[in-house]
Amino acid sequence: MEAQTAYARAVEVLKLNDRGSYTVPTDGLYPFQWNWDSCLTALGLRHYDEARAWTEIDTLFDHQWDDGMVPHIVFHVPSDQYFPGPDVWSTGRAVPTSGITQPPVAGFAAKRIFDASGDRTMAAERARRLLPKIDAWHKWFFTNRDPHGEGLVAILHPWESGRDNSIDWDTALDRVPTEGVGDYTRRDTQHADPAHRPTKAQYDRYLWLVQCFRGLGWDNTRLHDASPFRVVDPGFNAILIRSCSDLADLADALGESEIAADNRARAEKGLAAMESLWSERHGQYLCRDRTINALIDSASIGGILPAFASIPAARAAVIARSVERQSQAVHFSVPSHDPADSRFESSRYWRGPVWLVTNYMIADGLAAAGEAAVAALIVRSSLELIEKSGFAEYYDPISGAPCGGGRFTWTAAMVMEFVKHGEPPA
Repeated sequence: MEAQTAYARAVEVLKLNDRGSYTVPTDGLYPFQWNWDSCLTALGLRHYDEARAWTEIDTLFDHQWDDGMVPHIVFHVPSDQYFPGPDVWSTGRAVPTSGITQPPVAGFAAKRIFDASGDRTMAAERARRLLPKIDAWHKWFFTNRDPHGEGLVAILHPWESGRDNSIDWDTALDRVPTEGVGDYTRRDTQHADPAHRPTKAQYDRYLWLVQCFRGLGWDNTRLHDASPFRVVDPGFNAILIRSCSDLADLADALGESEIAADNRARAEKGLAAMESLWSERHGQYLCRDRTINALIDSASIGGILPAFASIPAARAAVIARSVERQSQAVHFSVPSHDPADSRFESSRYWRGPVWLVTNYMIADGLAAAGEAAVAALIVRSSLELIEKSGFAEYYDPISGAPCGGGRFTWTAAMVMEFVKHGEPPA
């Protein structure tokens, strides 16, 4: 497929899933606005409608909680196509939202749109309005998810990671009870192959955590210590660190020195603390189970994603070699789990498949670290998947088969980024 053909088809996908002021990830399977989906989708939108890209992020932050949290789902319109819906969350918002969050890519996205803007006056105005909101979200993380001030935050639910059923969570999730969850009907398996989705045993635990947090009135000052699932994810933290660093640069450009200083300090502290998660044996970072204060022996893409942040060059080089090694075991890069692990599943959600959004972040970080060849390998593999299987939610790294939902918004947005490299279409 020619690059411009791929680009044009990607634009069609974004327009298909556009709901005016926000996009849905894909029609049917995900009928609402998702947090990090929207921020990454804005990177695609900017190529043909910059104002619409800013609106995508603005709409998300219009539903920011008073304490600074930005929820992972905004239920703009009623729909029975997704479970759990707003009645399960019961967060008490005028426009219903979920009660947990997602990887904070907004700072990164805002800076990238600002830097490439064709209308500097508009970009400055739009970015200036977002600055204090994104800063408040970053502050929320370190207030509520880093209670001892170590510089790294914990996720309290697998859904917060964006990598719902990663092998990283298996042991910690096993400690989550299932009593009282009751009967429910999933909707995801009606839209996608159940073999590609999380299991019922995992879903039972996901719902128990939701019910636990709901029982605490969604009081974020209480949830961390109450949750039996507390995991420090290097991928999540790397995204937060990168967004803090980028927000600091954006704030400097707009003359907001206090926001810049606060976010630069957060990023620097987080990068130093990230070293505690490094694994020489695996050649990448590992998650830490904060409940038992132990590293989790699971080499997932979460430990590769720190390349997205300004980790030491020596660490980025080792991660690049790990990507090369894993790429030799599959046909398409980057698998979401090390194929050498016996728990690897090539087509089940985040237990092995390739996702273009993580490919994008890893390639971006490795290119900045001087690992241009590996970054190019990732981009090339991503576009080969589009050629073979279209704009799927994710892909089997061995066969390249499409998995999950089709005509997927953020997959299309990442293709636009890969093709255009920040330049508007000819």
